[in-house]
Amino acid sequence: MGQEEGYFYELYINDYIIGGSSDWRRIGPLLLRCAELNKLDSIERMARHIMDNLMYAPLLFDSAEELFIAGKKDAAATIYEIVAEAERYQHSERLALCHFRLFTISLSDDQNRNLWAANRFEPFVERLHEVDQLDALKELSNTYRSLQRWDKVEEYAAKMGHKARIQYDLKGRDERRASEPVKLPGRPLFFYIAYSNLLRGNVCDELGDYEGALGYITSYADFGWVREQGDEVERWKSLFMEWSEANIILTKLISGDSTVIEPYSIYLDAHEEERITGLLYMLKAANKYNFNINATLQQFKHDLEKSVIDLVQVRYSRKLVLDRQANLLLELAKYLLDRGEYHSGLEFLTKSVQQYQLINDEKHKILGTFTNILKQSRSNTG
Repeated sequence: MGQEEGYFYELYINDYIIGGSSDWRRIGPLLLRCAELNKLDSIERMARHIMDNLMYAPLLFDSAEELFIAGKKDAAATIYEIVAEAERYQHSERLALCHFRLFTISLSDDQNRNLWAANRFEPFVERLHEVDQLDALKELSNTYRSLQRWDKVEEYAAKMGHKARIQYDLKGRDERRASEPVKLPGRPLFFYIAYSNLLRGNVCDELGDYEGALGYITSYADFGWVREQGDEVERWKSLFMEWSEANIILTKLISGDSTVIEPYSIYLDAHEEERITGLLYMLKAANKYNFNINATLQQFKHDLEKSVIDLVQVRYSRKLVLDRQANLLLELAKYLLDRGEYHSGLEFLTKSVQQYQLINDEKHKILGTFTNILKQSRSNTG
């Protein structure tokens, strides 16, 4: 008839679903088809109509899970929102899982929105299945890490480690394995214990507790207690060992030890995916202790001049990458301005303002004002 695909769906929904019977054999396949065509309004109309009867909640939730796994995140979010709204007075695991999914779907480059999403999800963590709690706490920790909310990172990393240790001990009991179905987290169980220590070490570094940071680094480099086996386990062990070696050097650097500048530069030269994070901390240390790292900056000049998002996407989330890139540009601007390189310093300061504005970080307002004043001052004295 020459119409676009799905043209008559609204008419069908009005006549056979809204004005007819709520038959899941019709609704279920149509929801999935509407998701394929990105007809979110149609999905919302059907879902809201049938959720007048809470017996449809499990069926709708399962459809949302199917869409989530298939990568149809917007369609899944539409259904999760409706199920969560209908069950808001229930203290169910399904309600908590809806909010977990909505949290992960909501994360973006916008730091204000990420903070809102994290705050919205926090009350539901403890209602999740004990295994899902580990991944939820990991995601909350990572989100607050990108927001530089170190108190929150410490809180949720500590909870993750504590809960993971309990599950690890229980996992070794034969009676539990025999009597309960096994639900597995997204990563090997030991990962959450080690990652908790890594994050808490990161918090110590940021707060200036370098002795505490070294203690945590030692903890997540020790795998003598790990019973799990397999290729994925060995891969994560290898990564944690690599991170521990690098972070020992990094902690010494940011505590004021200039003798590790050269070995850390050698490490960054061999690990391209770590360069932006490494250069950020090198610049922080240089600005704090007045180190001369001109040779290092020249060595990695190419990395400083181009976009870094694709380089580190394998290991780091986009929101963390963008935050670190903005901080890197700011620290580089400080370093250059302190050495009288005003033209380059102002150029990087301007870029940092633009980057903070991109992620909706309030720093862009303060820095923007400071940049304009500095430019005006240079113009008047030029």
